[in-house]
Amino acid sequence: MSIRRLFQPSALHWARRTAAMTSTLGRQQGVLRWTHSGGRRNYRAVIFDMGGVLVPSPGTVAAEWEVQNRVPSGTIVKALIRDGDSGPWMRFMRGEMTTEAFLEEFGRVCSEIAKTSVPVESFFSLLTSETVAKPFPVMTQAISQIRAGGLQTAVLTNNFCLSNGKSFLPLDRKQFDVVVESCLEGICKPDPRIYQLCLQRLSLQPAEAIFLDDLGPNLKAAARLGIHTIKVDHPETAVKELEALLGFPLCVGIPNTRPVRKAMEIPKDALEKYLKGLLGTHGTGPMEILQFDHGQSNPTYYIRLADRQLVLRKKPPGVLLPSAHAIEREFRIMKALGNAGVPVPTVLDLCEDSSIIGTPFYLMEYCPGIIYKDPSLPGLEPRQRQAIYTAMNQVLCRIHSVDLQATGLDDFGKQGDYIRRQVQTWTKQYRAAETSSIPAMERLIQWLPLHLPRQQRTTVVHGDFRLDNLMFHPEKAEVLAVLDWELSTLGDPFADVAYSCLAHYLPSSFPMLRGFRDQDVTQLGIPAVEEYFRMYCLHMGLPPIDNWNFYMAFSFFRVAAILQGVYKRSLTGQASSATAKQSGKLTEFMAELAWDFATKEGFRVFKEMPAAKPLVRSYHAWAGSQPRQTPTGVRSHSTLAAASPAQEAKGGLIISPEGLSPRVRKLYDRLLQFMEQNVYPLEPELQRHQASADRWTPSPLIEDLKEKAKAEGLWNLFLPLETDPEKKYGAGLTNVEYAHLCEVMGMSLYASEIFNCSAPDTGNMELLVRYGTEEQKARWLVPLLEGRIRSCFAMTEPQVASSDASNIEASIREEGGSYVINGHKWWISGILDPRCKLCVFMGKTDPQAPRHQQQSMVLVPMDTPGINVIRPLSVYGLEDAPGGHGEVHFKDVRVPKENIVLGPGRGFEIAQGRLGPGRIHHCMRLIGYSERALALMKTRVMSRTAFGKPLVEQGTILADIARSRVDIEQARLLVLKAAHLMDVAGNKAAALEIAMIKMVAPSMAYQVIDRAVQAFGAAGLSSDYPLAQFFAWARALRFADGPDEVHRLTVAKMEMKNPGRLQAPAAPRV
Repeated sequence: MSIRRLFQPSALHWARRTAAMTSTLGRQQGVLRWTHSGGRRNYRAVIFDMGGVLVPSPGTVAAEWEVQNRVPSGTIVKALIRDGDSGPWMRFMRGEMTTEAFLEEFGRVCSEIAKTSVPVESFFSLLTSETVAKPFPVMTQAISQIRAGGLQTAVLTNNFCLSNGKSFLPLDRKQFDVVVESCLEGICKPDPRIYQLCLQRLSLQPAEAIFLDDLGPNLKAAARLGIHTIKVDHPETAVKELEALLGFPLCVGIPNTRPVRKAMEIPKDALEKYLKGLLGTHGTGPMEILQFDHGQSNPTYYIRLADRQLVLRKKPPGVLLPSAHAIEREFRIMKALGNAGVPVPTVLDLCEDSSIIGTPFYLMEYCPGIIYKDPSLPGLEPRQRQAIYTAMNQVLCRIHSVDLQATGLDDFGKQGDYIRRQVQTWTKQYRAAETSSIPAMERLIQWLPLHLPRQQRTTVVHGDFRLDNLMFHPEKAEVLAVLDWELSTLGDPFADVAYSCLAHYLPSSFPMLRGFRDQDVTQLGIPAVEEYFRMYCLHMGLPPIDNWNFYMAFSFFRVAAILQGVYKRSLTGQASSATAKQSGKLTEFMAELAWDFATKEGFRVFKEMPAAKPLVRSYHAWAGSQPRQTPTGVRSHSTLAAASPAQEAKGGLIISPEGLSPRVRKLYDRLLQFMEQNVYPLEPELQRHQASADRWTPSPLIEDLKEKAKAEGLWNLFLPLETDPEKKYGAGLTNVEYAHLCEVMGMSLYASEIFNCSAPDTGNMELLVRYGTEEQKARWLVPLLEGRIRSCFAMTEPQVASSDASNIEASIREEGGSYVINGHKWWISGILDPRCKLCVFMGKTDPQAPRHQQQSMVLVPMDTPGINVIRPLSVYGLEDAPGGHGEVHFKDVRVPKENIVLGPGRGFEIAQGRLGPGRIHHCMRLIGYSERALALMKTRVMSRTAFGKPLVEQGTILADIARSRVDIEQARLLVLKAAHLMDVAGNKAAALEIAMIKMVAPSMAYQVIDRAVQAFGAAGLSSDYPLAQFFAWARALRFADGPDEVHRLTVAKMEMKNPGRLQAPAAPRV
């Protein structure tokens, strides 16, 4: 059962337990036995819901569609339930809206939820397509058996009408005695009237009917009327429960099989003759052949001949990729391992004569067992799940412990250098199947060969070791057979271990290879990745490895390459599953996931550099002692050496926007366009609002622009990738990448807020991401990220020099289950904004502790009693409304103890972690101010004349322009270098550069803006241009986040500690 088997019909894919044969599925048996007493009740009808019971539910279809169309997960389901009975979905179901009106309103709702445009027409088209709206075979068969048993059947569905006026019912109406559709009746479930209507048309009492639905409210409404109900989570499981209630079988034949697809037909006569000769079977009766629904790689068939039941695996027809579909190797490895005591299928014969059925094939015995296709193991107890995964781990250890010489497998593959060969192999396979360029795959093809494990053991490796490739005993957690050995060879066993953990990193909504990343593994009882890996190392007697992320990157890269091959074969009709075409949209998803792990591995390498060894500082744009060789299969479009995650993923020192990755360059270009079209034209109106009587109320224009920015995907761009490696909260940009975007935002005083990238919110959000508890994140981080609230940071105090944080006098005193806060703060930016709901407060919890462990930070809701804003403060007369800068008294402000951040005494540590990225942001915005000021200056001097000639011809003006350009370029390079070091070595290692940019950038901006003001004359002092405000903020930032003097002192101390630069002798030369 190879990874190419993933693309099976959804009804079969989500089955909790199925029967199995030695390499595929067989007769069903359950791990959890049903027990019933009292015999069969007198049921006379079974009533079925449609979506989620007979055909895939809209929610299931939506989950797959959202992944493929990069729509935020859950958008469609949230829109479906929005506004309850009065929402567009329920009105559409009652027939109160046309399809066109519904799609328009539903699209608006989805776009509001997703904060981006959502193509709902595409979703609706998929939902109603013949390929998706296909009845589940197990349900179709059950309905036939129910009717054969003399019972009535009915459909009771919340349904809608299509554009042609007909109701959407992709079912055979002849299978049902009664069909009740909400869009025709004008009422929907769970309204009791629609159930009563159905019973009335069936001429039944409630107790005589069984109702199947996938939604709890619909089932509760039916149960209140006295109807027996069955909740449908998985169609197969529901049919078994229904079977137990009715007292007769509903599943006949071989589960999960179907008639052989036309493209996969094999010559029956030649095969039957061959089998009779092989098995010595002389029985009468026709040979039965069915095709299993799964199987992307090697088509798999069920064969019954007389009293023998077999499984046949063959190569697919047509021209195949090199070294793929090696069924001969499958046969050899299973035969050898079976003799060594590894649980594998019992193989019978290998036929390499293509004249029999057109391709080589091999045969196995068909036998019962259970294959768990959903890795979260729904329906089992936590202890049972633990036992299943423990058995899985143990059997993998047995495989990796096989004696290669004793089994004759020492020549089954090359020994050593396995990962390098695999990367080369899958790169070639991907290139052979490539249909379009996937940037993440290109990066991985460069990165993987440069980061291979230094040491690799050699054992038998399975190559596709997953839970659904194991057949379990029906009564206990024992592996009866390990299936699908197509990718097996000799290699690095850790590759198998990593591959077996794929499900840990995939969401449960992933359409083809379901995972449980979004579920609590502790609650499920499934071992976490760390526990699973420790269990393996303990069984094998091996020490753990550090480069786990490399193995995960390699595993997902391999999956992506395989999916691309499946997709390519589907285009030519060679894939053995009808759903293989879906794989094309998932290759990129898997490649991006692989690249995420590559990025994490890069971070690990830099974080774990020995502290005793000084950081070797490079002053080149690209660090590296010698050029790297281009790996096999890499397409080079640059003269630069291939970038590692330390350079590319985390941001190599990209000195201009042209060097940004395609994804980030698109963001950059969209940002530029947004500023030109939406921000600059509205600046005069925004400035007038700031000077009006309504200035302390947020501008409606800003709020409108925020919604537009969300819709454009220009939102929450600031969180650095290292802080948010999973990209749960932000855009996943490195500090270098964001620096280029931040400069653009800095060209307007209003832009940062429009993109939800303004201080102090950015620092507070990063603080919550880094240090906040899950409860703190849920209460404060989420609304901040959504832009629904704002926040402030209370640190500076009027009585002391707050540039030294240890001077802070405000107190945080523990009292019972609370902290009581007292203090006088000022210059608290944003506190006057009516949307400000959170104050991050810094004060002393223990004045007697060591100097840098006295301070703590607590989260203070702004509606807490005792907070008194005394007055707004102005900067050179500018109030900076509506947020302003406040002077505030905190008197006996009481907050719960759980509002402390990270713990008592950690405030200084948090402040340092918070300030690093914030200083980069300030400096890049200052460069934006400077660029805008210089651009305004150049325009001004070309249009003005003084003393008989244009200003642009005045020598002093030209000299000022030249100085400004040089100053900006120098400062930008220093800021980008600091951002680069933060990315590759961390904030601590970049402390010198951070101090230097904070010392350089404000003074540079101050001078550049001053030159522009001088060129404008008196107009430069007015509010007609942004120069006066630019100037005020550049001056203010010379002490915001620490005064220049503190940063100069820091730079000087670090310089004096660096003996490598003291190269000249101290004594004068004679």
